[in-house]
Amino acid sequence: MEFRTPIEPVTGRKPIDHSSSIVMLGSCFTTEVGSRLERDGFDVAVNPMGALYNPATIASAIERALARRPYTVQDLTEYNGTYHCLDFPTQYQGADATELVDRLNTDITALAERLEKADTWIITFGTARVYEFEGRGIVGNCHKLPGYMFTRRLMTVDEIAERWQPLVHGRRVILTVSPIRHISDGLHGNQISKATLLLATEKLDNVEYFPSYEIVLDDLRDYRFYAADMKHPGDVAVDYIYEKFAETYFTPSTLQAAKEARKASLRAAHRPILK
Repeated sequence: MEFRTPIEPVTGRKPIDHSSSIVMLGSCFTTEVGSRLERDGFDVAVNPMGALYNPATIASAIERALARRPYTVQDLTEYNGTYHCLDFPTQYQGADATELVDRLNTDITALAERLEKADTWIITFGTARVYEFEGRGIVGNCHKLPGYMFTRRLMTVDEIAERWQPLVHGRRVILTVSPIRHISDGLHGNQISKATLLLATEKLDNVEYFPSYEIVLDDLRDYRFYAADMKHPGDVAVDYIYEKFAETYFTPSTLQAAKEARKASLRAAHRPILK
C-alpha cells in the first residue's frame, strides 16, 4: 500500500549548472534553499538586501535596481530619531540618514549588477498580504513601527500578475510559493493568501513554477517535517525540496560536481580539535 502522495515529476525547461548565474529573491525560505546552492558551489546571490515576503516589494526592489534609481533622504521614514527604509528589513535603519542612503545605494547598485548578470532568477512569494504605510504605499518591512501607521490588505490575483508580467518578459524566471505557514493570519487566512499567490503564478506567461509549497503540504504532509514552531519546514523538509529541485534542474554531471563541491565545503568548515 502507498501511504503518501509523492509529488509528480517536474520537468525543467533547461538545466542549471555551475556556469549558471543565479539570483534568488523572496522570503526566508529562499535563504534556506539558496544556502544549499551556495554550499554546492553554484554562482548564486541569495536575498542580497534581506528577505522580502510579498510580490509587490520584491517587484519594487527589482524595478528600482534595474532602473538605477537612487535613494534619497526623502525616501526614508524618521521615527524617534531613527531613520528607516521600509522597502527592506531592519538592517536598513540607523541614526544617520546620509550613511543609510549611501549604504542603500551601494547595495541596490550591487543588486542591479547581479540581476543584469544573472541568466536565472528564482523568486519565492511568501504572502499576498501587504502593509501599506501612510502615503508611501506597500512596504517590505514595518520595522516594528506602531501598527496604527499601517493599513493591511490582501493583494488580488490580477494585481500580482499585472505587476509581474513585464518583469518576467524575456527572462528566465523560476517562481515558487513558500511553504512557510503564516498562521498569524489564521489557518484559513493563510490558505487564502497562498491560494492568491498560486493563482497569480498560474496567470503569468513565460515562467517556470517549482512546487515547493505542494511538496511540503501534499507530499510530506506531516508535522514531523516542520521545525519546533510548526510554521517553518525543518531541515529534512528543506533537504527534500532541494533534492527535488536538483532532480528537476541538474544533469548527472552537475549532480556530481555539486557533490564534490559539497564535500569541499564541509572540509573547509571542519575545525580540528586542538589538544
